[in-house]
Amino acid sequence: MLNPLLDSSELPHFDAIRPQHAVPALEELIAAHRQKLAALLDDPAARDFPSLITPLEEMSHELGRVWSPIGHLQSVLDDPEWRVAYNASLPLMTEHGTELSQNERLYDAYQAVADSMPADATPQMQKLVEQELRDFRLSGVALPEKEKDRYREIMQELAALQAAFDQNVQDATDNWHFQTADESDVAGIPESVLKRARQDAADEGSEGWLFKLDYPNHHAIMTHCDARHVRETFYRAWSTRASEQGSDPKWDNSGNIERILALRHEAARMVGFDNYADYSLATKMAGTVDEVVSFLTELADKSKATAKKELADVQAIAKAKLQAWDTTYYLEKLKQQRFSISDEELRQYFPFTVVKKGMFDVAERLYGITVVENADVSCWHDTVRYFEIRDSDEKLIGSFYTDLFARKGKRGGAWMDECVVRKQLSGKKTPPVGYLVCNFPPPDGEGLSLLTHNDVVTLFHEFGHMLHHLLTVIDYPSIAGINGVPWDAVELPSQFMENFAWSYDVLQKASSHYQSGDPLPRAVFDKLDASRHFGEALAMLRQVELALFDFRLHAAYDEAAGGQVLEMLAQVRRDVAIIEHPAYNRLPCSFSHIFAGGYAAGYYSYKWAEVLAADAFAAFEEAGIFDADTASRFRREILEIGGSRDFMEAYVAFRGRKPTLDALLRQSGIGKAA
Repeated sequence: MLNPLLDSSELPHFDAIRPQHAVPALEELIAAHRQKLAALLDDPAARDFPSLITPLEEMSHELGRVWSPIGHLQSVLDDPEWRVAYNASLPLMTEHGTELSQNERLYDAYQAVADSMPADATPQMQKLVEQELRDFRLSGVALPEKEKDRYREIMQELAALQAAFDQNVQDATDNWHFQTADESDVAGIPESVLKRARQDAADEGSEGWLFKLDYPNHHAIMTHCDARHVRETFYRAWSTRASEQGSDPKWDNSGNIERILALRHEAARMVGFDNYADYSLATKMAGTVDEVVSFLTELADKSKATAKKELADVQAIAKAKLQAWDTTYYLEKLKQQRFSISDEELRQYFPFTVVKKGMFDVAERLYGITVVENADVSCWHDTVRYFEIRDSDEKLIGSFYTDLFARKGKRGGAWMDECVVRKQLSGKKTPPVGYLVCNFPPPDGEGLSLLTHNDVVTLFHEFGHMLHHLLTVIDYPSIAGINGVPWDAVELPSQFMENFAWSYDVLQKASSHYQSGDPLPRAVFDKLDASRHFGEALAMLRQVELALFDFRLHAAYDEAAGGQVLEMLAQVRRDVAIIEHPAYNRLPCSFSHIFAGGYAAGYYSYKWAEVLAADAFAAFEEAGIFDADTASRFRREILEIGGSRDFMEAYVAFRGRKPTLDALLRQSGIGKAA
């Protein structure tokens, strides 16, 4: 029987794919690709775009279609065999990727294509080849053979370490819980959260309530729980995950962090950069380390006075000196005092099914598309759904899966990922497919899951990424959708989309009281809107703190002294933070964005792109948020282009000028711009 992973004629066969299919599928496909590549390189006629680049794009696309379900399923399923399969597959992918990127004959072939590019070559073709040549150089294609071997060893070890880091965080999270039968411990916690905790306790044969350490529980307790010792318990568990201070030292990521930093620094030095931060910027919009540090420092400076005022206001209503586990709780109390609004009141208006439909309506109004569920597609879990996006002529543009609820074994957080990248080569078109994953409260027995407004914003954010992936018109996979987009610009479509979750016009259609069915009342929205800037400066400083820590950690790495991770974190907090954290806080040990994800020396990208997003949305505010011409221009110049052109040039084509900080500061209610 054909390995279901190797059937790329349609969508992945999630009903048939099993862990034991992963390694054989990759081994077979990689072996076939090596033979095809050898034949291409041995053919002296294969030195133009159609004869060399097109078949290479086909091979890359084919391999991506096999690899995507493997990486995805190990992230979302509570199945140890999928982790084993993923960890066994990772070295195959890493070795093959490094082998390609260090192949001098392949590099020379790309260079020959670049040198003989015809005058009528499209900008897409030129940009693709230019990008590939850059990536060859960044991967050490010109290194002596002995150093190439070392570089390959580094890439293999890094891949394994980063996977281990992420898995340690997941295990440390999944294997901790708080159980209590004391009603005073759960006072203030929303009933919807308590209902789930009662069921979880019953499932374990316990009395009272059992709270797992997933994000919905953590957020609810830090925001609403009146019992200070319970908030501290959760704070400690969350902030020490996967550390020597955590519940089990076997998941301690401290050693992984040190080794990851050392290997990144070594690899960057090998290919001619002073440090990994410099290396990271080679593929981003920002030009230099100083430019990034200055950008973040300016944001901190402009935010600090407002943040201090916010913290003083919170301290004024607290019963004791604020600790790290008190701030979110008293911010919520103060918000209720000032604006007579709470997360729990808002949650009643946001059943996830209604929010999702309202969000799809926004995309339809902006871009003239339709989003329709297809229930006849196999999925990996009974809560997963599949949707198709079609144009005004009912032609399929792309499709995506939604996996929205927290469960054991599923990676925390929210993300969009590629399942299939758009491709149109040799006359055949392959539409893009994506995964949209969140960790919202699971539906209760009646199928009801109520979202906070923060959850609504998160869903809009990830859907913005999805539209970026799906609406591309670029034919070549390596620069289609989010591929080839500078990492500090890739968050623009997602953060731009968040703004629609703050529009009454949108929320009217994206809300329905779970009992009465009434949409969010205007008076309630006005209170929500008035609270939008509440705590924004504190949130800004928090993000700057994380970004500066990440960037300085990679820019200032010292081979003799090592990462000095906790010392660097303490220094950054002295420079920009105003909330004190206890000595046991081990934020780095669960900071998966930079130690397991794609944000190493790039976490600043969130703020960088937020400037672009705020400035872009200001154009919609000026013209009307559903203005057809503005939406058409945004789709054409931003969402459709993938990595096919210089991103700042594209942004200027949309906006008519370069972005400024003003829109973000005004949107955040910070400083003079407020």
